Amino acid sequence: MLTSARVPARRATGTTSGGTGRAGAAGRPAPSGGTTARAAATVEFALTGGVLFVLVTAVRWVMASPPGLALPGPHLQLAAVAVIVGAALAWALSSPWGRRSGGHLNPAATLALWVAGAFPGRRVLPYMTAQLTGSLAGTGLARLVWGPVVGDRMAYTAVRPAPSLSAAALFTAEAAATAAILTVALLAMSRPAWTRWIPAALPFATAVVIVILGTLTGGSANPARQFGPAVWAHQPVYWSHLWIYLVAPLAGAALPALVIRYRSHRPRRSPHSPRSDPARLRGRRSETDLCADGSTC
Repeated sequence: MLTSARVPARRATGTTSGGTGRAGAAGRPAPSGGTTARAAATVEFALTGGVLFVLVTAVRWVMASPPGLALPGPHLQLAAVAVIVGAALAWALSSPWGRRSGGHLNPAATLALWVAGAFPGRRVLPYMTAQLTGSLAGTGLARLVWGPVVGDRMAYTAVRPAPSLSAAALFTAEAAATAAILTVALLAMSRPAWTRWIPAALPFATAVVIVILGTLTGGSANPARQFGPAVWAHQPVYWSHLWIYLVAPLAGAALPALVIRYRSHRPRRSPHSPRSDPARLRGRRSETDLCADGSTC
């Protein structure tokens, strides 16, 4: 669910499922310079909608068509869908549009970046709104393009937990999966040398979650991934667990972000400490070099 902003590293560089704007879920938390809040939110709407369209399309042809059903077993089918969705995420995160908005594509990523101090609070609600409505639009567009099969046979790709999974287990699994994905993003953004790997690392982590949790929870780890399909499906079986798919990723995202924020505000070891390494201290960016939104002051 998410490139060049910085998480306060020990305020670092700031991801879902990104480049040169300021980092986002997928690698850039804040939009690139000169991008207005409305323009950045519009990009989030379009990119999230595009990824949902690709997701529904992938499921349509991999899991609801004779050629796709020829793949042996649900895990191989999920792997094929995961590769397609991962490729779409990688493109979105590294595209000029992704660099412009930060390429969050996931309300949980937006929340994590804000909690970590790498994204301005005034843009959190517009971004989340854009991502959720983009999910609705992308799913609806897929229905328009691919026809009734999207609703009749696929339930718009809405996911639900395995019958044996309790609500508590579902919440824990979705929160843990999101925490794992966002930990990858936040750690990468906290180290400038790693930032360039975000557009590849996050889609890979997302694909792994889809494969591992696909048959258990659906492998959502993104409120926007489930919101549009569940609303379009409009069935009690999906609505009954929707709150978990919306809230659990937010809870999971906040945990690593709080840890990153705590670490970024811990007092540093004195340069005169015998355990300090002057070579490592030289050239390290000061915490005061970065503004609250991740830009250079």
